[in-house]
Amino acid sequence: MAKPERDVEKIYKTEDVVAKLRRLADALETGSSFRIQIAGERFRVPARAEFSIEHERGEDEEEVEFQLKWSLESDDDEDGDEPVV
Repeated sequence: MAKPERDVEKIYKTEDVVAKLRRLADALETGSSFRIQIAGERFRVPARAEFSIEHERGEDEEEVEFQLKWSLESDDDEDGDEPVV
């Protein structure tokens, strides 16, 4: 069954972001997949996900975006013992 499309942006308190980033860094460092919850939805990010950092600058603001991207494959639905970030 296909999941519905989704495009959300959620603002978190600094301490929540710090906790998520620490657990994300641990997973990246060990080459592990992990589960994360964003805006009420929990999902799995596979170890093969590609990580990129983007910087944008406009007249009135700048933005840094950390992005993980992966193709959808059948193994993405497998549950494991990955930590939830």
